[in-house]
Amino acid sequence: MTIRQKCDDISMPRTAVRRVRATRYVTPLREGGSLPAIIEADDDGLYVLKFRGAGQGPLALVAEFLSAGIGHALGLSVPEIVLVDLDAALGRNEPDREIYDLLMASVGLNLALDYLPGSVMFDQAAGDRPGSEFASRAVWFDAFVTNVDRTARNPNLLRWHNHFYLIDHGASLYFQHSWENIPQASDSRFPAIRQHVLLPWASGIRAADEFLRPRLNAGFFAALVADLPAEWIAEEQRRAGYLEFFERRLKSGGFVQEAIAAHAQLI
Repeated sequence: MTIRQKCDDISMPRTAVRRVRATRYVTPLREGGSLPAIIEADDDGLYVLKFRGAGQGPLALVAEFLSAGIGHALGLSVPEIVLVDLDAALGRNEPDREIYDLLMASVGLNLALDYLPGSVMFDQAAGDRPGSEFASRAVWFDAFVTNVDRTARNPNLLRWHNHFYLIDHGASLYFQHSWENIPQASDSRFPAIRQHVLLPWASGIRAADEFLRPRLNAGFFAALVADLPAEWIAEEQRRAGYLEFFERRLKSGGFVQEAIAAHAQLI
């Protein structure tokens, strides 16, 4: 049975990811190791572009695409993602050699997130206090997708118009760098959740599990994986690996118990 056929077995409504064309390079965001940039697209929108030619390669885009899709299905505040066609002409007059090389290495299909103008990074010292429900659901989500990159050092959490938004999931799904470990990764309790920046407020992880788990199913995962652009990953076997990971992990309870235990140790 192919992934597309499996989509028809059990499906959940999904919003198609839009595709736009980059028309203007606005400015680099040099705080990111992969040198993302703000760009303007042919729909007149501004986006934070993640380059396929960056050091992490297209697998970081795959992780971002899949994790954001799951975040949206769970009802979490994740900025809209779009697929972005980047033409070589965009960097033709770029004087910065590093940026020029990155643009040329990324010609083709890339990924971007909706730009949130005026947003600021989460800062506990500045008085940011998330609610228990949001924090618990965010911790559950990051434990599920094995996201190691939402820590006090690097929150990847924006405050915009008094709401928190989860960003930057390129470091999630790290099993994809070692495909033979899918069973172990699927069943992992994910001890890295103990470093999660929102863990102190996540007092409702069990309730979050009861609410979030039913929102995911095999049909949703199959549709999500089937939508991965072939430009980033072409092998059907690899797509099947993602599907296996998600289905096995959803059945696992270890990551939830680990998160609950980690929070209990803080109080």
